[in-house]
Amino acid sequence: MSFAELGLSTALVSRVHDHGYQTPTPIQQQAIPAVLAGGDVLATAQTGTGKTAGFTLPLLDRLNRSRATGGGRPVVRALILAPTRELAAQIRDSVKTYGRDLPLRSMTIFGGVGMQPQVQALRKGVDILVATPGRLLDHMRQGTVDLSHVEVLVLDEADRMLDMGFIRDIRRVISALPETRQTLLFSATFSGEIRKLAQDMLNQPTRIDVARRNTAVEAVIQKVHPVNRDGKSALLTSLIQNGDWRQVLVFTRTKHGADRLARQLDRGGVTATAIHGNKSQNARTRALAHFKEGDVRALVATDIAARGLDIDQLPHVVNYDLPNVAEDYIHRIGRTGRAGHGGEAISLVCADEHKLLQGIERLLGERIRQQAIAGHEPDPAERPQPIPGQKGSGRKPGNDSRRAGKGAGGNRAARTNQDGRNRARQAVR
Repeated sequence: MSFAELGLSTALVSRVHDHGYQTPTPIQQQAIPAVLAGGDVLATAQTGTGKTAGFTLPLLDRLNRSRATGGGRPVVRALILAPTRELAAQIRDSVKTYGRDLPLRSMTIFGGVGMQPQVQALRKGVDILVATPGRLLDHMRQGTVDLSHVEVLVLDEADRMLDMGFIRDIRRVISALPETRQTLLFSATFSGEIRKLAQDMLNQPTRIDVARRNTAVEAVIQKVHPVNRDGKSALLTSLIQNGDWRQVLVFTRTKHGADRLARQLDRGGVTATAIHGNKSQNARTRALAHFKEGDVRALVATDIAARGLDIDQLPHVVNYDLPNVAEDYIHRIGRTGRAGHGGEAISLVCADEHKLLQGIERLLGERIRQQAIAGHEPDPAERPQPIPGQKGSGRKPGNDSRRAGKGAGGNRAARTNQDGRNRARQAVR
């Protein structure tokens, strides 16, 4: 099947071909015709499957073929909500890339930068608005954005938005939209919360499911390297240097841990930079640009900051700390093995994390191959210590823990922790 067979305009098909894509992915084969048909869509698709183009291409086509309903004045015709700044920027890039030859204007609004330039851009008019919920609500409160003519609403990575506690923000935004509209909901998982949200928001949606729930990317080789708690930094440095890794995304559990590891890698001869919620948007953008350009070899990130990072052909992902929530392992390793390319996901596991590893393996339905590295073998006498955020640890989560996360045993106490919610919202607005 070709892109032309999906019903897209000749101009959009040409743009897709210009970027080297000839055959649509499974999510694109199903989503593009469904969106073009004008009905609501509920799609489950993991990261790296091409879902962004699956909704941006038909969205551009639909808006280009119809007239705005604003009586001649510029109005927002499509609203795309994303959980993080990085994902919002990625979606805007997709819209700009494929819509370059179309008379449609787009922009992104998110926190971490000044509002006034955004206000000025909104006054000039925008057809497609990509936004994070927090900053969009700021504009709504100040009356600087009008959503009364939105024809299409897209919620991307809806599961993450719910996990981060944005459900009330989403409902406030929806209350400002016309009742008659097309709604597209994309999620990596199809949990009970997503099912409830879909029932409230969607009208007889077309259901698309291109991947089994919570399955890992098949193109990713997964490994576990057992190691002592204090030996992780040395092992990671050795893996990068001896393997001549030129680009690796490393996940830590906390912001302070990300900064500390980046400094340790630098001291060990591996250029590294950290990206997390405490960094300004400009700092995060610069760090990602340096990583993509090869100026640094290791990008150390927390889960919140890394959500939505789009790095072409990323060869290596390392779980320096295993996530407290097993599903986050799926999202992490999905940063590699994208668009048909292979990738490698390595987890450095100490005695503290054995239960977390067991939870991940239960989710996957299989064991992950373990391989001790010579010179970095773990001491069998090392005793496990409590991990912040883990059920029964008796310790509060670290400063970058998920606002609505659940511990390895399924604990959802964090969902009711208002302080944690406020911290996470500030990190991504």
